[in-house]
Amino acid sequence: MQVVKELEYPFDSANILKKKKSIRRQLLEDGTTRIRKNIAILGGSTTANVAQVLDLFLLQYGIEASFYESEYNKYYEDALFGNPDFDAFDADVIYIHTGIHNVITFPKMQDDRETIDAKLNAEFERFRAVWEKCFEKKGCTIIQNNFEYPSWRLLGNKDVSDIHGRVRFIARLNQMFADYAAETENFYIHDVNYLSARCGIDTWCDPFYWNMYKYCPAVPLIPELCFSVANIIKSVYGKNKKALVLDLDNTLWGGIVGDDGPENLAIGQESGQGETYYEFQEYLKAQKDLGILLNIDSKNEYENAIAGLNAKGSALSPEDFILIKANWDPKDRNLLEIAKELNLGEDSLVFVDDNPAERMIVSEQVPGVAVPEMGTPETYIQTLDHSGFFEVTSFSADDLSRNDMYKANIQREQMQSAFADYEDYLKNLEMTAEILPFSKEVIPRISQLTNKSNQFNLTTLRCSVADIEEMAEDENWITLYGKLVDKFGDNGVVSVLAAEIRPDHAYSLGKEAHIRLNLMSCRVLKRDMEFAMLDELVRKAKEKEVTTLVGHYLPTKKNGMVAELYTDLGFQKENDVWILDVASYQDQCKVIKIN
Repeated sequence: MQVVKELEYPFDSANILKKKKSIRRQLLEDGTTRIRKNIAILGGSTTANVAQVLDLFLLQYGIEASFYESEYNKYYEDALFGNPDFDAFDADVIYIHTGIHNVITFPKMQDDRETIDAKLNAEFERFRAVWEKCFEKKGCTIIQNNFEYPSWRLLGNKDVSDIHGRVRFIARLNQMFADYAAETENFYIHDVNYLSARCGIDTWCDPFYWNMYKYCPAVPLIPELCFSVANIIKSVYGKNKKALVLDLDNTLWGGIVGDDGPENLAIGQESGQGETYYEFQEYLKAQKDLGILLNIDSKNEYENAIAGLNAKGSALSPEDFILIKANWDPKDRNLLEIAKELNLGEDSLVFVDDNPAERMIVSEQVPGVAVPEMGTPETYIQTLDHSGFFEVTSFSADDLSRNDMYKANIQREQMQSAFADYEDYLKNLEMTAEILPFSKEVIPRISQLTNKSNQFNLTTLRCSVADIEEMAEDENWITLYGKLVDKFGDNGVVSVLAAEIRPDHAYSLGKEAHIRLNLMSCRVLKRDMEFAMLDELVRKAKEKEVTTLVGHYLPTKKNGMVAELYTDLGFQKENDVWILDVASYQDQCKVIKIN
């Protein structure tokens, strides 16, 4: 997929607004196959430019959107009472774009605490009614702005502490929004409060743009708003980056380890420069805790690289990295090898290097990889953080242990070379699988897999948490997830099957189940997990008196490896589907014990 530099952080907002039509043409002409989503924008202010610019960032992320926009300040009426256009719009995402101008009542100085609390609860309940009605009518993902602080403070600094202060009132309302999001699946806060503070409240709430055109934020900041919203949407649909590939010298520390020696590197608490690099390493270590895979791509002797990572004052150590490519090969070649060994697409990687020449080479030679423009070391954290590569909308136990899982996978591959017979190797792994119907605690991870898995994914159906919940609750679906454990560790939830039971007898005389989801994490490819999952699917199908399984395969540029999967599993091809007779099926998994 083509990367349009104008849309990469830090971007020129004025340029995006000026060239938005030509940028859109450029994005659509690159031939990329994108997922299609319907996005409803319910606005408390003017939204025309919001939809147009949000469209650009989503196209950059591989999402082609169709939009519904409410009329100006009709967000409440559209949600609660509907209209023919909104009612007919099959929304995948509803973005409620409201701001401080949409708060109806604020405290007055004569109000007592009870009156102020009543006003606060009334504001919250008004918005909650919007959310609940949207869930009831559409059952889709909802994104809600919280509120920017007021651009003036009647009580000065006391506005933040006095119960009559608008600043305090907005802070309390924002906390109520956050509490609702914390306990509600498929509901996300777009943190306008933070974004407006970062951009400057006076600029965000420029009264000229509100009084003249009813725009909030001010028009020059619309790209900042849209970029932030797009990051939430691309995260919901699995378009986040997955791994960092990092240079060493003058990127993770100050100095050249091969020339200066590890003892003379600028890293640690003893100097301002050293502390800057230490803070950056701490930030990267925190990213690792979120499940981001850390890797090294450096022109260095391997021994020098390890010595630098073990230097006194370093927050990172060699054990924090999955792959360390420290050699004199071109960095773009190393990066391709890292992608291959991790079994990830190049578009899942973020390459971080202080050297603009190396960044240019990698950007030109490896299309799709993210190559942020790194300024001075003091801006490294800001650049990565504001770029939104790793926006979090869901977090699972698997994310916490992802780095360990990938390391264990490398150990498995190393062990494989010691076996002449592949089946003996698989048996030696001592694999145990847990295969169960979808359940609440694993639904976020299942949604993640549907959106992130590209290679072993036969239909590439992308599902939100709400979509997965609907399948799990429907008796006409057979749903299964698989966890795999072996002697090297727990791989977590790695496989998903979902089959829809249909009465139309399109391919048989009995009851049919059409396989709509069939996907597996690249971490467990070629371990026979697909046979274990099918064995269990057949068992569940028999319980529901299904006589025929119907497999569907929708080819993409990335899933060619599973083109013959159904044939390998024993299905018979009929036109453009694959058919399996349930009654005559015999279990095929021989190397995995099922719990």
